Order: sequence, then structure tokens, then C-alpha cells
Amino acid sequence: MNFFNTIFDAINNLTWGWALVPFLVIFGVFFTISTGFVQFRFFKRMFGVLFGDEDGDPSKISAREALFVSIGGRVGGGNIAGVAVAITAGGPGAVFWMWVIALIGMCSGLIEATLAQAFKRTMPGGDYRGGPAFAIIHGLGRNYRWLAVIYAICLIASFAIGFNAFQGNTVAGAAADSLGVPRFATGIFLAIITGAIIYGGIHRIAKASDIIVPVMALGYIAMAVLIILLNITSLPAVIWEIVANAVGIREAVAGGVGAAVANGLRRGLFSNEAGLGSAPNVAATAYVRHPVSQGITQSFSVFIDTMVVCSCTAFIILLGDVYQPGAENIDGVALTQQSMVSHVGNWAQYYLTGAIFLFSFSSIIYNYYLGENALTFMTGKKVATHVLRLAVIVIVFIGAVAPGATAVFNFSDPMMGVLAIVNLLAMMMLFPIALRLINDFRAQLAAGNHRPIFDPKKFPDLDTDPSAWPDAK
Repeated sequence: MNFFNTIFDAINNLTWGWALVPFLVIFGVFFTISTGFVQFRFFKRMFGVLFGDEDGDPSKISAREALFVSIGGRVGGGNIAGVAVAITAGGPGAVFWMWVIALIGMCSGLIEATLAQAFKRTMPGGDYRGGPAFAIIHGLGRNYRWLAVIYAICLIASFAIGFNAFQGNTVAGAAADSLGVPRFATGIFLAIITGAIIYGGIHRIAKASDIIVPVMALGYIAMAVLIILLNITSLPAVIWEIVANAVGIREAVAGGVGAAVANGLRRGLFSNEAGLGSAPNVAATAYVRHPVSQGITQSFSVFIDTMVVCSCTAFIILLGDVYQPGAENIDGVALTQQSMVSHVGNWAQYYLTGAIFLFSFSSIIYNYYLGENALTFMTGKKVATHVLRLAVIVIVFIGAVAPGATAVFNFSDPMMGVLAIVNLLAMMMLFPIALRLINDFRAQLAAGNHRPIFDPKKFPDLDTDPSAWPDAK
């Protein structure tokens, strides 16, 4: 086991340790400038998906459903515990840099989702499948299949297996600490409802997310708004503290600006997953009229995750008196929980437990679908899908009942690091295609077509699936 830990630690250091975060930032800035700040130009259009602007065939996954599935995956424990860790290690200034990376990452999210849509395929049952693995094969050519296989293996290992063990552990730990529910009972409950959802396929996952995600997001935001209103006179000072610590006017922790930047960027990227190659798998399932439409939707998902939900956690912590700059005696979920209790009373710890359950469960079904999509790319056999479903149910149960067992799944972070590098390479090589699609979308808007339509015949050099674009002439 020590041998494998050494290997995984080496991979983690080579990816997340020094290379990956700067690359994600640099590429995000490059995409933003090259597209003419497309995430800001299309910002108003992002809200249209909430009101059904892209609705069409009711038998397909809608843009709204794909949005909520991806939000359910992006919004997880990192929005509660991760923000607290970033503030503890990097000070209030880390929040500012989380905002910065989210605004940049919105463009990376748009690019990767647009490419996933462009190269999606229609399955025998009429559903769509796609993602970076499909984009590599159909965008770069079959000579790059080896790259797509590496991507698919890392996606299954990190999300479907490793992260689902951690999600089960998070829920069981919160239920045991605040409600006294035995881990075994929580494990059984999680395993049963996970099986009920994932055995219904992407349609049941989408329908469940369409209910769970608005409830969890709006409920958590409502709590944050209540706390902000109770401390409204302190809000300007907190915002100033965030900015001052971010640019070095004040230092809250050892390391000053460097600690704020490093922790803010890293935790922000971990939370919103922009450029990591996970969310495009869900983006490809949606029925839309143009690939860029779903790109805009996924950009909105990044905005909601960091600019809205992560900010809620930050204000809950910074408006209270539990957090003390430079102190390291409390962090993670405990810091968020105790801060919430200090604002509104002991009942808040039960409220947060419910939020953690919804956040984690939505991530479990999202993580499963990522694994299923990768497995479908590698083998279309149904028996493989059933094996994966059973494996996920067992893994969620083991993660919940055996706290120490999750150490076995420490390969998740290094596998996600490799996954992100493969995705970034593919995005850079396919970026000219994404730019052509964005320009086509803009040209149709300029011509007065407010609902642009993708016509594969206008891009004969691309290996697209015409059956996936029924609105084309």
C-alpha cells in the first residue's frame, strides 16, 4: 500500500502540486481574451435557461435539466468545507481569488461544454452522449483514442469510485455528529436511494436533480441571506476585509497575498470544476439548438457554484466571530457549522446537516453518471453498466460505514489531475473549432436570429452526428 501511496503522491505533486493550477488559470485567461470575453457578453442569456428558452423535444434531456445535474455535481462539500479551509489557510483574501478564478473559469466551462455538444452522438434509445472522450475521438481523430481511454479511466477512478466514497463519508459523519444517527444506518439509506436513482438512467438522474438542486441551493442561499440581513451593518467591513487581504493591504495569515492567491485559486477550481473535464459529460446530454447554447448554460453553472453558493459560505463565516484570522484550531465543516450556530442558534447545525446531505447526494448521482458515460465510451455492453451501478452502491455504503476505509481512495485527486491535463490538452487542440462555433452563434445573433441553430452542413469538415441536430434545415 505504501508503494501505491508513493506513486499517487508523486502524480498529485506533478499535477495539483505545481503545474495544473497555473495552467488552468493561464488557459482560462487565454480563452477569455481570444473569445472577446464571451462569458460576459452572453451573461444575460444565461438566465434564459431557467425559464425554458431552450426547451424542445420533451423526450430529451432539457438544457435546464442538464444545468441542474451539473450544478448538483459542482455544488458539493467543497462549497461548505472547502471554502472554510480556503479562509483558514489563506485568510479572507482567498474569497476574492475564488471569485476571480470563477469569472475566468466561466469561459473554460463554456468552451469544454460547447465542444462536448458539437461532437455528441445519438444513442439507439434516442438519448445523447458525449464529453471530452467523444470530442477527442471525433474532433482530433482515432489516432488519439489512447488519450481518450486515459481520460475515461481517470474519470471512472476519480469521480465514480473515489469521490463517491468521500461523499458517503461526509454525509454519514455529519449525521452521526449532529443527529446521532449510526453510520451503518446512514450507509444503508444512502445505498438504497442511490440505487433507486441511478438504475433509472440519465432521465431519472435529471428528474431527481431538477427537484433536489433548486431545493438545496435556494435553501442554503436563503439561510445565507438571513444571516447577511442580521449582520447587514457589518457587511461593508467584511467586503473590505476580503479585498484588503487579497491585495496585501492587510495580512490575515502567514504567507499574506501568496497564501490567499494559492488557496483561493485551488479551492475555487476544486469547487467549480471549470476546465477539469467532468461537467461536459452532462452538458452533452442536453437537447439544444446550437452547441454554444449549452456552453453558455454551463458557464452559468460555474457562476452559481462559486459566485453564489461559495460566497454564501464565505459570508456566513466572515460575518461571525467564530473565525479568528491566523487560528488553525478549527476548519472545514466545523467552522461553517459553528459560524452558522453563532448567528441563528443550535438548530442551524441540523439545517446544515440537511444541506450537506442534499449537496452530497446530488454529487453522488452526478459522479455516477460521469462514470457511466466514460464506461459507455469504452464499452457499450449493458453488463458493464450494471457492474458499475452495483460497484457505486457498494462504494457509497463502504464510504459511509468505515471512516478509515476512505484512505484507500486517496488516488482520486491525482487521477483528477491527470484527467484535467488530458482535458486541457484536448481543449487547446480543439479550441479553433470552438471559436468557429462561437463566431457562427454570434453571426446568427447579429443577423436577427435570437435562437441560433447549428447546421452540420455548414461544417462539413467536422465529424458531427447530423441526427443529433433535428432543428437544422
